[in-house]
Amino acid sequence: MRHPVVAGSFYPSNPESLLAMLNEFVRYNPDPSVIACVSPHAGYMFSGRTAGRVYSLIPQVETYVIVGPNHTGYGSAVAVSTDTWLTPLGEVEVDLEFVEALPKRIIDLDEIAHRYEHSLEVQVPFLQFINRGRAFKIVPICLGLQDEETAREVANEIITAREETGKEIVVIASSDMHHYLPDEECRRLDEIVIKAILSMDVSKYYKTIYDLQASVCGYGAIAVAMIYANHYNGYAELVDYSTSGDVADKSQVVGYAGIVFRA
Repeated sequence: MRHPVVAGSFYPSNPESLLAMLNEFVRYNPDPSVIACVSPHAGYMFSGRTAGRVYSLIPQVETYVIVGPNHTGYGSAVAVSTDTWLTPLGEVEVDLEFVEALPKRIIDLDEIAHRYEHSLEVQVPFLQFINRGRAFKIVPICLGLQDEETAREVANEIITAREETGKEIVVIASSDMHHYLPDEECRRLDEIVIKAILSMDVSKYYKTIYDLQASVCGYGAIAVAMIYANHYNGYAELVDYSTSGDVADKSQVVGYAGIVFRA
């Protein structure tokens, strides 16, 4: 069992309080054309509204592949979990059939990478909220490596498993944008990165990240979603943007982009 590590800090540990918060953030009007997305992973008081705009559009599918950065440095460089995941809203099973279908050329089976990592965990209550009363599964993939080659390999493994299993999936890239900048500067730099994402040109996006020395923590996860969506002739749309300065001090903020990819 993978137990929550940021319940009570990033989001409420009390189920009723958590549901009330999610109900405030999510106005569920799903779009079946959405095949991937970018959602932030900060504390819900900071990034929950932007995440809620994304999850308002995410369709109910069999399996959600959640890809996020490894902030802790623990475990394998690219790691998938097979444990059952627990949140205050209950248990969520991993799709073992999908995991089995991953070629595992670069993705390892490893729980250590996931044990203390928050970037994937904070997405799960949103999925539980939009799928209330309905069974679904997840495939959590944690990236310690985020270069373009790694992103392409991970995306290709996901595509292979999807086509082998025939499952309907949505790929969720968990990432915040720039970190710890004055609000105006954060917004300026984030706009440049967001334009690169919306271009759907992965190499151009990586050049932008490197040229800016961007502090976008899940840039590789975003690339995985872009590559996956490109494979299915997808296009990107920004559905929300905010910074922590909207609810807290503006001198040192983190940016949050909510992006969906439609096929």
